[in-house]
Amino acid sequence: MRLFSSFLSTLSITGILVGLLLFCASLTPSLLPRVPLVQGALAGVAFGVGYGIGTMALSVWRFFEVPVLTGSWRRGVSVAALGLGASVAATTLARMSEWQNSIHTLMEMPPVDSGYPFTVLGVALLTGVILLIIIRGILRLGQVVSAWVNRILPRRISIGLGSVLVAVLLGSLFDGLVLRRTLVFLDQTFAEVDRMTDAGVQAPPEFSDTDAVLRWADVGRNGKRFLTAGPSRADIEGFTGRAARQPIRVYSGLNTTEDLQERAAATVAELKRQGGFERSVLVVASPTGTGWLDPGAMQPLPYLHGGDLAIVSMQYSYLPSWLTLIVDPGRSARASRALFREVFSHWKTLPKDQRPRLYLFGLSLGALGSEASSDLVELLADPIDGAFWAGPPFASSGWPRLTRNREAGSPEWRPLYRDGSMVRFMTQDGFADASFADWGPLRVVYLQHASDPMSFFSANLAFTRPDWLGPNRGRDVSPYFRWFPVVSFLQVGFDIPMATSVSQGYGHNFTPAEYIDGWIAVTEPKNWTKDDTARLKEMFADFSGAPI
Repeated sequence: MRLFSSFLSTLSITGILVGLLLFCASLTPSLLPRVPLVQGALAGVAFGVGYGIGTMALSVWRFFEVPVLTGSWRRGVSVAALGLGASVAATTLARMSEWQNSIHTLMEMPPVDSGYPFTVLGVALLTGVILLIIIRGILRLGQVVSAWVNRILPRRISIGLGSVLVAVLLGSLFDGLVLRRTLVFLDQTFAEVDRMTDAGVQAPPEFSDTDAVLRWADVGRNGKRFLTAGPSRADIEGFTGRAARQPIRVYSGLNTTEDLQERAAATVAELKRQGGFERSVLVVASPTGTGWLDPGAMQPLPYLHGGDLAIVSMQYSYLPSWLTLIVDPGRSARASRALFREVFSHWKTLPKDQRPRLYLFGLSLGALGSEASSDLVELLADPIDGAFWAGPPFASSGWPRLTRNREAGSPEWRPLYRDGSMVRFMTQDGFADASFADWGPLRVVYLQHASDPMSFFSANLAFTRPDWLGPNRGRDVSPYFRWFPVVSFLQVGFDIPMATSVSQGYGHNFTPAEYIDGWIAVTEPKNWTKDDTARLKEMFADFSGAPI
């Protein structure tokens, strides 16, 4: 107890006050609802960051030898400020359940329980104390190093140089001991998951052919799911009442070959062997980081075209999209570009009246890669027919550029781009109520949710209020969500790993009905009616294909 009291007595009052401000702001809602452990960890981190900011600001103040309060004035102001801070913290804790339930209601989720604030407070205290110990240790180390440097250099220079030396040392240790080992552990864990095969999943007949290019054993868990799930010819005929064809699905796993170009060539060779270029529609689909292709997007598609289509895809990772963005953000683009160029090189040699209509598809990190799979120059001479990209992540290239250049007055979460003849944006409520021009030869549709942190996270959140958080916000964004410097950056950053933990149709989860509307807009299926659309949506109404 004496040690704890001594620890408290040496804390920076300024750091505590700034930490309390960030703690209180972190309890307000952001894009997604949070379980108590996540909200508590966020609140503790926010307090720690605030304490660090306050302590550093005070150190800079003293470094320039600016006068500070002393004696009874300092004690009086400190007690009053701490009392006010504690009152504000108690008030925000009392309102936290209401704020969280505002998101739960919007996303059709049950309300939080009565113990929610207490669990959050307990986790926040534990997290905050741990961070304070770490921060104090870093500051103490900095003082020791600065004092050592001060033996040979002036005080101000020694403080700066000592801080730099400590930062370099700790950065190296964190990168070598913590970050790398954590990434190795995660890599091994997700590699094991990728090698699993779901019960009852067996290789399709195509892999039994002696001339098959790809091997079933080389396909990861999600690839096997894609190849074995989805409607058959009989399923499609039963729905449409018309003759149909057996859809073609081609997927190569990471173990096919390590070289991307070789893997892409093998994938397209198998596509040719199965007759994929002889179908009416050909879709080059880029999977998410885990190699997952959302069945909510893939399974309705064959119904729209009577099975007369081929879908080809190639795995590039087994890590979740958000983790792949950290480890190797360019991996998706490189893989998508390799596969598309192999497909496109053969496709453009075919007679225009005999080749399939060619489309791109990608979800999440797959959308980022698919966007970058082709460039304008190679498409000008012989353009493809369109693209459908869902949940484009914040690191995308084309999507943010189109969003920035949107028509004045249109919101960032569902922008209007020019006259809509080439690019259109949709949400779970469909396209904007606008008079679009007729589609041109190339159709591009972006599907996004205003509540998706994978799309709307940005480093700028730390210092700038985004347009999507203004008065004209998406219906799935809490009215209580307010922008705070630094805190909003932390909030949405914490939302990213939880992006698929919410109900279908919100966050980073997209429903089959949304995909159906998007596919119809992009591919314009023949002999398809509004009644067919309604029946197909009804058939997939209770469908759930949650990612692993």
